[in-house]
This record gives sequence, C-alpha cells and structure tokens, in this order.
Amino acid sequence: MVSYTKRLFAGVAAIAALGMGLVGCGSSSGDSSASSNADASKDSGEVVKITYMHRLPDNEGMTTVDSIVDQWNKDHPNIQVTATKFNGNASDMIKKLETDVKSGNAPDLAQVGYAELPEVYTKGMLEDVTQYAEQYKDHFAEGPYNLMQVGGKYYGLPQDTGPLVYFYNKKAFDELGLAVPGTQEELIAAAKKAAAAGKYIMSFQADEAGNMLTGLAGASSNWYTVKDDAWVVDTDTDGSKAVAKVYQELLDSKAVATNPRWDPSFDASLQKEELVGTIGAAWEAPLLMQSIGDSGKGNWAVAQVGDWFDNDGKTGPDGGSGVAVLKGCEHGKEAMEFLDWFNTQTDALISQGLVVATSDTDVKTPDSWKEYYGGQDIMAEFVKANDNMGDFTYIPGFSAVATAMTEAASKAASGKGTVADIFAAAQTTSIDTLKDYGLSIAQ
Repeated sequence: MVSYTKRLFAGVAAIAALGMGLVGCGSSSGDSSASSNADASKDSGEVVKITYMHRLPDNEGMTTVDSIVDQWNKDHPNIQVTATKFNGNASDMIKKLETDVKSGNAPDLAQVGYAELPEVYTKGMLEDVTQYAEQYKDHFAEGPYNLMQVGGKYYGLPQDTGPLVYFYNKKAFDELGLAVPGTQEELIAAAKKAAAAGKYIMSFQADEAGNMLTGLAGASSNWYTVKDDAWVVDTDTDGSKAVAKVYQELLDSKAVATNPRWDPSFDASLQKEELVGTIGAAWEAPLLMQSIGDSGKGNWAVAQVGDWFDNDGKTGPDGGSGVAVLKGCEHGKEAMEFLDWFNTQTDALISQGLVVATSDTDVKTPDSWKEYYGGQDIMAEFVKANDNMGDFTYIPGFSAVATAMTEAASKAASGKGTVADIFAAAQTTSIDTLKDYGLSIAQ
C-alpha cells in the first residue's frame, strides 16, 4: 500500500484502530546477542512472540489478515504472531511508529511504503536484517526486493508492488487500426493518429507526476545513489530527458489527454472512450474497472510499457510497500521467517487487492478481473512487469519532491511550463530536502 491513501486503495478506505500493549519487542538493538537470545529461546521450547502492524483493507469478501495469521500460528506453535490494523493515513502510522520506537513499545514488524523506507531508516527506526533477508531473495521479484534496502543493507521483505504497465482499449485500437506501440517513434505516431480521430492513447497526469514520471524516468537510470556516506542526486538522467522529450512532443501536438488522474474528468474520458490508453500502476487494474464501468467490460487489455523512453524494455515502480523489521525487535530471525511466509501467501494477498511482490509465476487472476480484461491473464503481465522493473532508490522525505513535481507538471499541462521543468524541480527539491534532514550531499 502506498502513502497515497487516495491512490492505491482509492476505493478502499477505513482501517480499524490500533490496539494497545504490543508484545515481543524490547529495547534491544537487535544485534548478534539479541539474535543469539532468540535462537536460544527457540531451542529451549519457549514461545517467541512477534507483533505485526499493517494497514491492509480487510474488507468483506477478502481473506483477512487475522485468518492468514491464524493459519501460521496453528502451524508454528513456537512462533506466535499477533496482527494489528492501523486506522489512518500512512503518514500518521509512520509518526506513531516513530514515537513507539523511541519509547521501546514498537511492533516487531510494520508495513512501510517503499518511498517511506529511507525516511524511517534515517530516523533510526529500522533493524538491519541483511543476514536473514538473503535466504529469501529468490522468493521475490528483484525490483521490489531491492526496494527494501538502503545502502546495501536490508530491513525487511517486499509485500506488494506497483510496476507501471499499459492499459488500453483493444476494441478502440482495432477500430483505429492501431497496435500497441513498441518504440518511441511508434508511440508518438500512434498518439497523433489517434488524436486526429478525437482519441487519446496516452495521458499526462499532473497529479501523478511524482509517482508515474519518476517511475518511467527511473526505469533505466537511478536518480539517487550513495557514495562515501553522501547522497548523489541526478534527476536529469537519460531516462528523464527521454520522458521529457516524449511527453513534451505529445503536449505540443495536443496528442495526449491532460485530465488529472484523480479528477472525475479522468473517469469521464474513459467512459466516453476519448481516453483509450494510459500508463498506470498494476494496482490500478480494479480501479479502472470501476472508473470505466460495465460498458468497457471485455474491451480492455494490459501490455508492457514499450521502449518508449529509452528504457530498454524496463519499467519502473509506482507505489507498493514492504514489511520492515523495526528497531527493538528481539527476534529478527523468527520475524523474517514469518514475514517470508506471510508475503508469499499470494492468493490471500491478492484477495486484499494487492499485486504481490513474490516471484511466484503461478499467480491467479481473479475471475472478475479476467472477465473484464477480455479473458486475459493480467496477473501474468504484472509478474512479467515485476521481473522487468528497474532498480530505483528513494531519498528520505521524497514526498516533498513529489509535491514539487506535481506543481511543475500542472504548469506543463497548461502550457505555462515544460516537462523538463518537472525534473529540474525534482533536482532542486531533492537537494533542499536532504539538507533539511541534515544529510551529506556529494558535490
């Protein structure tokens, strides 16, 4: 789930209140002595208690988190897990966790968005579990797995993911005589041909600039790296330049829709079949079904993002979250054992509306999704996108960068700015944000 309450679960709202008295965590730093104590207690037959805080929806008809955990507890009598839901925005949960870590009363495990991980790391809220993470590496797609690390050290395991894919109205494409573009040139030509017929096969979503454009630009080139304990910031990469070039040409040619993603006009453009193609995160599949309505059932399909932005067949992340081990957890080994099991319960997690980060290729597309997308096994496409996702590292406080990009994108959409300005704003805001955190920046 993303820090973007309105985004990832745009139709899934409230989550119940946080419980009291979380057990299984003390003031230990989780060092080797703590791990040894955990191993000793396990060998002695003592029951290890693990606590897990999440913000999954648990709506009616879903396999609830408690029921998944109950199955674990039944099969693992020596490692007992208690799950707790948090009621509120992701940012509020992070604040709560920060307070609890400082007081030594934090849960062992907590759901953390990939973009949030560097921030909670910088605040000293995480436990280094690299020694345990390595054995589970092959259980998850490489891109999401690497999003759970900072500076080469791992702090948990990925749960859900948001690789960017291409959603398109196959019926409309056939009527226009178009195929899904494979190259940058084909994309621009197809967009212009569709626009001449009053249709759009691409959308420029200003309110999603900090997520979508970052993912597209970062598919082939990372913006943020760490060198000698200092952050290196470069948002003007080849990927960024390619994204700016393509979208600017589409904007100048009026060959791209400019409705904000979370504005009612976006849904209206889909329903009127004006917008017949759009890049979106994989988790948008059920949301688009709701946006388009029954009139689009059977007409839409999913494809990989083509080599449209000099991305060499790669795609980028847009949202998703992992589960991190928090500072003070005394049973890192057992916590990771449970976490690996929980995050690979694919059918149950899919029922929660997640696009799972597992490397399991035998992932079933829900029947209602398959029916809507013309019988296509869209989960297979999402698994492929997961495997094709480039590495991308976020900086602490990335939300400020996303806000600056959104503001610049709004000006670009109205013709008062350029797409290149978005990436310039990202550069300036990234450096300012890191300075605000008191972090070193490489010159």
